[in-house]
Amino acid sequence: MDDTKRTGGSTPVSAETGAQTGSARPASSLPANDRPTLKTIAFMTGLGITTVSRALKDAPDIGAETKERVRLVARQVGYQPNRAGVRLRTGKTNVISLVLSLEEEIMGLTSPIVVGISEVLAATPYHLVVTPYSPSRDALAPVRYVLDTGAADGVIISRTEPKDARVALMLERNFPFATHGRTEMGLAHPYHDYDNEGFAYAAVRTLVERGRRRLTLLQPPPHLTFHRHMRHGFERAVRDFGVETVPFDDVDIDHSLIDIRAAFETLLRGGVVPDGIVSGSGAGTIALIAAIEATGRKIGQDLDVVSKVPSDFLGWLRPEVITMKEDIRHAGHELAKAVLARIAGKPAEELQSLSGVDR
Repeated sequence: MDDTKRTGGSTPVSAETGAQTGSARPASSLPANDRPTLKTIAFMTGLGITTVSRALKDAPDIGAETKERVRLVARQVGYQPNRAGVRLRTGKTNVISLVLSLEEEIMGLTSPIVVGISEVLAATPYHLVVTPYSPSRDALAPVRYVLDTGAADGVIISRTEPKDARVALMLERNFPFATHGRTEMGLAHPYHDYDNEGFAYAAVRTLVERGRRRLTLLQPPPHLTFHRHMRHGFERAVRDFGVETVPFDDVDIDHSLIDIRAAFETLLRGGVVPDGIVSGSGAGTIALIAAIEATGRKIGQDLDVVSKVPSDFLGWLRPEVITMKEDIRHAGHELAKAVLARIAGKPAEELQSLSGVDR
């Protein structure tokens, strides 16, 4: 149904209000107001406020041409719905909260996951709010804040633990969420994860194919679930291919690059020296490279390195390093879709996905 009618003249008039719906008024004639509102758009388009509101909500009884005109003006003036008003009317905030550890910024994961989530949310009324926290503080605090204040309609968390208190709390409250990583709690919840076990197995196989026999692993911190996955894949491959493991447990990928470099340099100057390295972090690999070069060794000759990376940059700069990509942007897409589907009531068991190893 069209939302305009004709009177005796040739100027269209709003069906709801009788306001003229001719050419949009120039921005210079807008009423003075710091923040564009529905009234602003109504003034510029000549439509009634009710028509503008329904057009923005894609109401079926509003004509396509009118909807497009309203949306164009809304974009031009930078209109955003008032969240307080939306919450009063619907009980929703139209906010998704992404809780990220500061370690993820160090490892270069923050930007691509934010981009991925934002790309999915762009086609929805939802906005993304990023909440960083330090692992040295209570990781449950930002999640508890969202639950207690109703600051968001859904939460995305990362760096999951086998028995994750954040997951337990959100399940207890029946609050929509998705996790970047899995748990081992026997409780179904939405997640997207990377096959870290498959990565470690494939990395060992690649090193063995290059003739490497003494292998070491720069692994995730032991309290995280993907430590178990990566460690299991590494150890299974070592057994299957009959090669030797060189222990490297003094540091993990959460340590500073300075600490990783120092620890690996010590290992390289010791008795049993690895000739193949599996690295669970692209940033950590940079520290390993520095240690390798400080001891006078060359990658591709004295030893080989296989690294998991979030982007192609390391391969561009150091093509001698063998890289396997974890697509963090794709993870953002999957996590955003999962949390939106959970908000809509889709069962958690149908919102679980795993990315394979990408060379």
